[in-house]
This record gives sequence, structure tokens and C-alpha cells, in this order.
Amino acid sequence: MVTVLCAGHVNWDVTLRIERFPEPDGEVPIHSQRQSGGGSAANVAAALAALDVDVGLVGSVGDDDNGLLARRELADSGVDLEGLRIVDDAETAVKYILVDDDGEVSVLGNDGVNEAVGPADVDPEQVAAADHVHLTSQRPATAERLATLASEAGASVTIDPGRRLDARGYEGALAHADVIFVNDREAEAVLEDAYPASDFSDRVLVIKHGAAGAAVHTPEGSIHHPGFDVDTVDTTGAGDAFAAGFVRTMLETDDLERILEYANACGALAASIEGARSGPDPDRVARFLATHHEADSPR
Repeated sequence: MVTVLCAGHVNWDVTLRIERFPEPDGEVPIHSQRQSGGGSAANVAAALAALDVDVGLVGSVGDDDNGLLARRELADSGVDLEGLRIVDDAETAVKYILVDDDGEVSVLGNDGVNEAVGPADVDPEQVAAADHVHLTSQRPATAERLATLASEAGASVTIDPGRRLDARGYEGALAHADVIFVNDREAEAVLEDAYPASDFSDRVLVIKHGAAGAAVHTPEGSIHHPGFDVDTVDTTGAGDAFAAGFVRTMLETDDLERILEYANACGALAASIEGARSGPDPDRVARFLATHHEADSPR
């Protein structure tokens, strides 16, 4: 049985490693090129599967070669694809990811059919069977439908709406969310510009600060974890690995300090490896945390 149901984008990524980002009318050489599955919902699902969580995915791909490759990679990762829609005669979304020598990322992409799932396509029984639903960028109406069904079934809901938060109306889904993930830029949209009438005082708001860790704000107070010092190779998917670590641990405990530490460890480990699907397994996270706890212990 699926414990966590992820819903949102399923992409195919083409990652280009470069020394630096080009200036206008400039050119830089490509050090290397690799292809793999991507998309926030798919990334979180794959990371959860790596963390030994039973996970399913709701999303859409085309019936092209990229869609076939994306499906195979997810299935091999252990993700249940019952909710993945295959659209005939359509192109899977492709993202071209530029990664410089500092591990910083810029993205170019075509959306393809990664938002072909509409509210009417959602299977209520599949949602009701899950203990938790994690939503990423997708049609706002679909996100609202998923969040509503999950809430009615007594499942917890997290949402990480992503880069387009300030341009899309996610009020309906956010109203049912127990935990909301944003980065520094997106936090401004949630708290000020895009959703000025919304009240998030009764929810958990997680603000990701990248290499500087993350903060959790709750009605009872706030906590911050400074993150971990690692050699950054590629930040693609690090936020998704963070979310997977957070969700996995929140299903086991309500200790927010432990949850935040585990999530930061997952994000740091993902950032130290190339690719969006570099989420660690539980043993690697445990070793990483043990090493850092040992280093922090008084001599």
C-alpha cells in the first residue's frame, strides 16, 4: 500500500555542466552533458523510495521516448506509477539545466504535458489510501482537488508549490496544507504579495535557505537549523531531497528539530552529488548524521 502520494511535474532533464553562466551575447564551453528523470514530484517520489518509503506518483508524461525513459527510471526506483498518466501523441516536458562550477543552477524548459492531469482525473480512492499527500507545482485546481480529498480522508498534506508560486492561485490547496515549503524568494510571495489575505498562523511554514539550512515556523514558535557544510556539486533536486527527508521523518515523529536536521542532511547529501535524483538512502543519512554529531561532541 502507498504511504505517501506525490503529485505534480514529471520531466526529463538534460543537465549541462559549465564553468560559469554566459554573459549576454557570450559563449561558454560545456564540460559535460547527462540526461535523467526530473520534475519536483518525481524527484521527491524517487527520494522517498530511496528512503524506504512506499510511494506513489500522480502526474503525466507523453508517449515519446523521454516519457518512456522517465517511467522506466521511476519504476526502477521503486515508485508506484498507477497514477501516472501517459498522453498519446504528446511530448514529455524537458528541462535544460545549467550547472556552474559552484553548483549553482539555472533552468530552461518546455512544459510539455506535465500538467495534463486535471481535477477530474484524480482518483479519490488512490488519494484516500495514502497516509500523506505531497503536492508540488501543477494545475492549481488539481492541487486543490488532491488536497481536499486528502484532508477529507484524514491524511496529512504538504505542499511545495515552487518557482511559479507568485504567478498562480494556490489558495485552495494551501488552505488544506499542514506544512508549506518555500525558499527565501517564495516566502515573500506567501507572506506578502501573492497571498495577502491568507492566514498561515495555524500551519507549519518551512523556509529553505539553501546552503544556510532551513527554518520552521509554527504557531508555537520557530526553530532554525544551519545546515551542513559539504562540497556543493549540483543543487538540482536538493530541495526535493530536503522535502523527502522532512516528509519521511514527520511520519515517524513530531520532533521538529529532529525532522529539520534529517531534512537538511538529505538536502546536503543530494547537493554533494551530480543530478536531480541523488537522494540518499537511510544508512547514508545515518552515517552522515553520526559523523556530524561526533564532530560536534565536546572533547
